[in-house]
Amino acid sequence: MKVPLANLLCITVLASSGMSFPLERRGAATGKEKRVQYAAWDDVNVLAHGLLQLGQGLKEHVDKTKGQVRDITIKMKVFNFTISELGKLTQRLQEDSEALKAKAQSLEERENVVLNMSMDLREETEELLKDRKKDHERMNKLEEKVDGLMQGEGLEAANGNYSDARTIQWMLEAQNKRIDDLVERIKQQQEKLDKQNVRIRTLQNQIHMNSERSSLKREDDVICRHVNIFVVFWCLSAMASDCHELFLRGETTSGLFTIQPTDSEPFEVFCEMTPEGGWIVIQRRQDGSVDFDQLWQAYQTGFGNLNGEFWLGLEKIHSVSKGGNYILKVQFSDWRDEVQTINYPFRLNGKESNYSLRILGSPAGNLESSLSTEISGVPFSTRDKDNDQKNDLNCAKQLSGGWWFSNCGRSNLNGRYFVTPAPKQRHQRKQGVFWKTWRGRYYPLKTTTMMIAPAEIKNKS
Repeated sequence: MKVPLANLLCITVLASSGMSFPLERRGAATGKEKRVQYAAWDDVNVLAHGLLQLGQGLKEHVDKTKGQVRDITIKMKVFNFTISELGKLTQRLQEDSEALKAKAQSLEERENVVLNMSMDLREETEELLKDRKKDHERMNKLEEKVDGLMQGEGLEAANGNYSDARTIQWMLEAQNKRIDDLVERIKQQQEKLDKQNVRIRTLQNQIHMNSERSSLKREDDVICRHVNIFVVFWCLSAMASDCHELFLRGETTSGLFTIQPTDSEPFEVFCEMTPEGGWIVIQRRQDGSVDFDQLWQAYQTGFGNLNGEFWLGLEKIHSVSKGGNYILKVQFSDWRDEVQTINYPFRLNGKESNYSLRILGSPAGNLESSLSTEISGVPFSTRDKDNDQKNDLNCAKQLSGGWWFSNCGRSNLNGRYFVTPAPKQRHQRKQGVFWKTWRGRYYPLKTTTMMIAPAEIKNKS
C-alpha cells in the first residue's frame, strides 16, 4: 500500500516526538533511585516501517521523474528530426520550383520558335499558292490560244508570204514549242513543290498542326487537279508503287494502304511514315499471336495480320524492290525495351533463285551484320524446302520458321516467339527469335520489325 509522502513525514515526526531514547521516569520520590526505560518494540517497528515507506515513495517518485524526462527527451528528438525533414522538404520544393520555372521558360522559348516557324510556313505557303495560281492562269490562256488556232482564228494575218497550210504549220510548231517549254517549267515547279511539301510536312509533324495540315492537303489536291492536263492524269489516277511515293503525295500517317508496283497486281501493305519518308513493313513480331513456323507457300504469299504480327510475302517484297535500289531496315528490341536498328542496301531475286537475298554494301548502324554477305546471295529456306548451305542439316526444321539461312547460326527473326521466360535448355532457346551480333545466339528478342524503302530516303534521313 502506497502512503503519500506528506503523511509519512507526519508519522515520522509524531513518532520521534512521542519517544525518547532513553526516557527518565519520574515517580514518587523514593530516595535517589532512578530507573532507565527504553521505547517499546512496537514503537520502533512503527518508526522503521514509516522510514521504509518513505524510502519507497522517494524511489517511486525518482523513477517516475526519470520516465518523464526520458519521454520528453524522445519527443524532443522526434521534434528535431521532424524539423530537419521539413527543412529538407522545403529545400527540395524550392529546387523543384526553380526547375519548373526554368522548364516553363524553356517551353515559352520553344513556343516562340514554333510560332515563328508557323508564320514562315504560312508565308511560304501563300507564295506557293500564288505561283500555282499564276501557272494556272497561264495554262488557261495557253489553252484558249490553242483552241483559237484549232478553230482557224487569226489566220488572216498570215496571208502575205505564206500559204494557209504553211502558216498553220508554223504557228502550230511555235505553239508546240511554247507548250513544251511550259510543260518543262511545270515539271520543274512540281519538283520544287514536292521538296517544299516535304519541308512543310516535317514542320507540321513537329508542331502537330493537324487542322492546318488537312487544309494544306486539300489545297494540294485542288492544285494537282489544275496544274496541267498532262500531269493531272498522273496525280489522280496512278496508284503509288510504294509507301515513299505515298509520302511524297502528302500521306504522313502510318497505316494500311494499297499499292501497285510495276508489272504487279495491287495489294495492301502497312506503311510506316517517318519524317524522312515512307517505309513498307514486311515483317513484324511483337506478341507471339501468329505462328511463323510455316511452309514455303505461306512464306511466298504472306500470312498474319497487317495490324499485328505478319509476314508480307516473298513475291510481294520482290515485286516492290525489283524496280530500283532499296534499303532494308531491321529494328528489334530486348526485354528491357532497349532498341537497335541496322540498315542494308539489298536486292531480293525472284522465284527462279528461291528469292535469294543479296546484301550490296556495308550495313549502316552500330551492329555487325548477322546476314550473309555472299556475292551470289543466300536463298530463302523453309522446313519443306531446304535451300540452306548445310548439307547434313535442315536449318529451318532445326531452328523453326523460314529464313535466309547460311550456316544456321547467325540470325533468325522468324523463329519461335517465347512469351514466357525462355527455356533453360539451349537446344530449345536456339529456336527463338535472335540476332547473334546483338544479345547473342541464345537470347530471344521481344520485338522485331523489317521495313524497306527506296535508297533515296537514306539521303534525306
